[in-house]
Amino acid sequence: MRAVIQRVTKAKVTVNDEVTGEIQKGLLVLLGIEDADGEEDIQWLVRKIVQMRIFNDEQQVMNLSLLDVDGAILLISQFTLHAATKKGNRPSYIRAAKPGVAIPLYEKFKINLANELGKNIQSGIFGADMKVELLNDGPVTILLDSKNKE
Repeated sequence: MRAVIQRVTKAKVTVNDEVTGEIQKGLLVLLGIEDADGEEDIQWLVRKIVQMRIFNDEQQVMNLSLLDVDGAILLISQFTLHAATKKGNRPSYIRAAKPGVAIPLYEKFKINLANELGKNIQSGIFGADMKVELLNDGPVTILLDSKNKE
């Protein structure tokens, strides 16, 4: 699994001009799933996202986690995070899991994230044409990959 996490002061996602998820202070999480992903990837990534200390403390040092600041999460599925760009100019998405594999993993990820955070997770709609708006705070944007553990 790959995730791009962005610290935001607000973010929202719309599908067909209808807001399906919206948060204030917290993290926008773009999640890419591949066929090789499973429970271990979910557990590692969920813990990392919730516990990562990327929010400022009183001294303006990134020393607080999402839990510490009572932040929210907006979760967006994004197969393009597994784009292969080595050859040519058109990315290949062969590594991205098909919906039959990806949807159950996405839903499990969302449930585990909610349990770890202790609150509902806002989200888009898997596979839909989504419009995502955000105000990146910092900016702070971090890439995570459960296979490389980085």
